Parts: sequence; C-alpha cells; structure tokens
Amino acid sequence: MNYGPIIFLGVFLTIASSWIGLVLIPQVQFGRQQEVKIEETGEIYPTVRPGLAQQGMEIYKANGCIYCHSQQVRPEGYGADIARNWGQRRTVSRDYLHDNPVMLGTMRTGPDLSNIGVRQTSVLWHLQHLYNPQITSKGSIMPPFRFLFEKRKAGDKPSPDALALPKEFAPEPGSEIVPKPEARALVQYLLSLKANAPLPEAR
Repeated sequence: MNYGPIIFLGVFLTIASSWIGLVLIPQVQFGRQQEVKIEETGEIYPTVRPGLAQQGMEIYKANGCIYCHSQQVRPEGYGADIARNWGQRRTVSRDYLHDNPVMLGTMRTGPDLSNIGVRQTSVLWHLQHLYNPQITSKGSIMPPFRFLFEKRKAGDKPSPDALALPKEFAPEPGSEIVPKPEARALVQYLLSLKANAPLPEAR
C-alpha cells in the first residue's frame, strides 16, 4: 500500500494548522486594531510619538535599554506590577499600536517602563538618572550613561542647559555638564511612555 498521499496530507495539515494558529488568528485578533477615542477625556489613544521622542526610541534601542527594562505590565494575579505602581492596569496589544519594533524587553533587571512618563514627569530627574543613577536611585545597579553628556568649561555665567548636580557628583569648579541632543531625545521618549488610557479590553 502506498502511504505517500497520507503522509503528505498529515504533514500539510500539521503545517496549515500551525500557520492558522500562529499567523492567521493573531492577525485577525490584533492586526486590524486602530486608535480609539477615550470617552472620559475625549482624547485619541494611542497617538504617534512626536519626532524627538521617535529619535529617543532609536537611542533607547541602540543603548540596549531593552535588555534590563521591560515595557509590559502584567495583570493582577500574575505578578506585583500594579501593586508596585508600575501601571494602573495591565498592558494590552493596542498600547503598542505605533511602536516598531515593540520594546517588550528581555528581562527585568530594572523596573518596568511602560508608564514611566506617568510615574516620573521631571525632565531633570531623568537627565540626572541617566548621568548617574545613584543621584536619583541610591543602590541602583544601572550603569551611568555619561557619554550622553558633555563636560565643558563654564563661562562667566553657567549655561541654562547645564545639569544641576549634587555636590558629590558635580564636576570641578569652572566646569559644567551639559546634556547632548541624544540625552534630551531619550528623555522625551521616556516621558512619552504612558500606557494608562482606560481601555475596555484592559479591564
């Protein structure tokens, strides 16, 4: 008896069912999602990130932030993310509508950043944290990103862009630390991370 057609059919059905489950069904579920209008505020969510934040996303990627920080708040019962105030609700697929690629992260050495733009709104805080995390978060194991800043001689008056630093982290007298454009773009990206709109599918 020739079993060739039966084997072929079995292999074909196995591959077809895998393709349907892994490609077609997710595309039907998520591929047609669109922005929605939030009834409580009248705002459209999610919005496209402004240009400087888009540049900051590239810097976030290039510096490997994704290897230590996630952007995925787990639902209650699957972790303490909401109890830690990392998010007001779990993240859902619509939160990532305009992200390419999606920065879910690979592990959590540091806290989740899905809502860092809600939790920490200060530009100065973020700049100080990037320059030396010990300034804002004692005991942090995050490395300093000093290469995103420029040390230069201060003129008669400090530059309005000069970073305000505690005495123990400040440069020698006559010098100042100024954020490079890359640092400012990265901060704008972090401030744009706000996955907090009250979406019905997140309830």
